[in-house]
Amino acid sequence: MDFLANLTWQDTLKNIIDILVVGYIMYQLILLVRGTRAIQLLKGILVLVVIWALSTWFDLYTLKWLMNQMFTFGVVAIFIIFQPELRRALEKLGRGKMFGRVTPDDEEISKLIGELIKAVNYLSRRKIGALIVFERHTGINEYTESGIPMESLVSSELLINIFIPNTPLHDGAVIIRDKRIAAAACYLPLSENPFISKELGTRHRAAIGVSEVADAVSVVVSEETGQISLAINGQVVRDIKEESLISKLYEELKPNSSIKEKRGSLWKWRGGSGHGSVD
Repeated sequence: MDFLANLTWQDTLKNIIDILVVGYIMYQLILLVRGTRAIQLLKGILVLVVIWALSTWFDLYTLKWLMNQMFTFGVVAIFIIFQPELRRALEKLGRGKMFGRVTPDDEEISKLIGELIKAVNYLSRRKIGALIVFERHTGINEYTESGIPMESLVSSELLINIFIPNTPLHDGAVIIRDKRIAAAACYLPLSENPFISKELGTRHRAAIGVSEVADAVSVVVSEETGQISLAINGQVVRDIKEESLISKLYEELKPNSSIKEKRGSLWKWRGGSGHGSVD
């Protein structure tokens, strides 16, 4: 109580600012590792901390000694284990992106969609299967890391080249993050929804699956019929027309758009969901 009584308003303000800054830094660190394998490592570290606390509480000498030795060398181990995440954080800090996500403007979104439409139309006419995923707010690094890193600008020519049959990258999904191709030949989770049409094959189930675990947007080209489909929020629209595809992609990917409005509008354009192919 004496400590609180001696606090001045300047000290109080300083402490509040200190807490807010630390809280914001912790929030950014959580965003950095969210959706990555590092989150599993953090859970393991938390288990070790709990074991150390219990060994101290019950005065288990041998276990406490072992945990103290582990934490002594743990700092070095953390830098080794979290090297990719730390490097990414430093890169973002150097680019000025650590404290704010940079979103492409309307012109860049339009160009991105234009390149995608040219690619899927080419692939559709030739019945070449393709799966392209747009990462949004929820990180899907776990699936990005399963593929081949690219970090390339999006172009219709590159997308077409990736999915040409019998090439090294054609089997799997392309993941686009912040208007760049983050990786190709990525493995995605398959949807386990029992109500999905039996006609849908692995490629469509993967498109639906990744949209169930994250707010990603998936575009699929059927290898059997060449039809183009769009998967969002665990729902798929098959054989979607070009105008509807462009409109919906722009609505979902444009900056400052309302997520609630996006989800609510999904049911307004599902008229083509009853048609499709095995793929």
